[in-house]
Amino acid sequence: MAAVAPRSTHGPSPTPGTRPTPATPTGPAPAEPAARHRGLALGVIAAGMLTITLDGSIVTVAMPAVQRDLGFTPAALSWVVNAYLIAFGSLLLLAGRLGDLVGRTRMFLTGTAVFTAASLLAGVATTPALLVAARFLQGVGSATASAVGLGILVTLFSEPRERARAIAVFSFTGAVGASLGQVLGGVLTEALSWHWIFFVNLPIGAAILLVAREVLPADRGIGLGAGADLAGAALVTTGLMLGIFTVVKAEEYGWVSGHTLGLGALALILLAAFTARQATARTPLMPLRILRSRNVAGANLVQVLMVAALFAFQVLVALYLQNVLGYGAAGTGLAMLPAATSIGAVSLGISARLNSRFGERAVLLTGILLLIAALGLLTRVPVEARYVTDLLPVMLLAAGFGLALPALTTLGMSAAGREDAGLASGFFNTTQQIGMAVGVAVLTTLAAGRTDRLLAEGHRRAEALTGGFQLAFGVGTGLLVAAFLVALLVLRPAPRS
Repeated sequence: MAAVAPRSTHGPSPTPGTRPTPATPTGPAPAEPAARHRGLALGVIAAGMLTITLDGSIVTVAMPAVQRDLGFTPAALSWVVNAYLIAFGSLLLLAGRLGDLVGRTRMFLTGTAVFTAASLLAGVATTPALLVAARFLQGVGSATASAVGLGILVTLFSEPRERARAIAVFSFTGAVGASLGQVLGGVLTEALSWHWIFFVNLPIGAAILLVAREVLPADRGIGLGAGADLAGAALVTTGLMLGIFTVVKAEEYGWVSGHTLGLGALALILLAAFTARQATARTPLMPLRILRSRNVAGANLVQVLMVAALFAFQVLVALYLQNVLGYGAAGTGLAMLPAATSIGAVSLGISARLNSRFGERAVLLTGILLLIAALGLLTRVPVEARYVTDLLPVMLLAAGFGLALPALTTLGMSAAGREDAGLASGFFNTTQQIGMAVGVAVLTTLAAGRTDRLLAEGHRRAEALTGGFQLAFGVGTGLLVAAFLVALLVLRPAPRS
């Protein structure tokens, strides 16, 4: 579920009559792997990304079964999601930079191994504490592996058209994984048990580790001496962890409570201190040159707004289907399947060609307009909706995400030199997680508040829930409009020869 340094002048010159693409990473290049190995490497990274995104959504439909089996209290149950989200979101930036320093392949293998082992621990958990601890470790492994995935791709695929196709595949796995996770989670939970939503990761993780050792480039990194800023690492990790914790707990304490405002202010102070240190440190953890590119900075900001809005689609639509229309877990997943199919068809089938012909900015703007139409329709969704007429058009309009995400990913990585590719990848993934955390906290709070007011006024439960969801969909639409305006005013089309 994707927001700076000038473009490098290195890399192959554009072919006459074609639009230049993001700069080829600079620095000493390893020997070019065979095309077959690069294809297998793309498959390995895509499989790792798919597993991680599946895991992020597969848990949501199994939560009631987990609560019944392990005896979670309603307040404690949220930590099955929050423990993962806090670890994942707070470690992405650090993991991405460590990949540049010690080797991105090494970080990918380590993260995959940790994630796989933690999945086993989660699957055999018999107490709430053990499951929450396992979920935190899953978040650590996910951050370590996913932070460097894009960095490996942009250094491995230097030819413009190949890179566009590779990013389309990578984006496809991220966009579709969340929707498929809901389907798979419902089927596994109903057919077997909730334990299997974690056990399914074991053979996939083992296969990824086996193949990755053979096909991923053996990069050694640029060395810890080029950016081993321990104080900066402590500041950014603590600041992000505290900030994400504050956001996910805001619904419980209130947005203007002393708890939320105090911890939020402390998180901002830590992140400001990190930024100040990076401007003066001899070997900064995050060289601020990555923020000088207008397109990279703008793409990451667009991503925060877009991902926050699309939480309303991915999660609130599922809640609407179950709590208002009475769908079961598997039925909810199947109802969401057309969205995954349309996203996949667009991102894999035509996004790379459209980006090459019209440019990433134009394709991104078109994708966001389709998403605005999708959430706009949901603001009028009725209590007794008919799937074919009221919901299926929304699922098909979700294809806009298949247009927007590959274009946004290319723009977000457009200033990544070989020495900074992991950092740029980690930064792009971090803004994605920040957007998700903000979307979770803000939209669920607004929906719950509206629902409570309608219940107090005497409305039926289904009507009150629908009113809450409609408000959240409206706010999500507003966030997408803001993302469109940022993309229109800040991003610049690449020059055409």
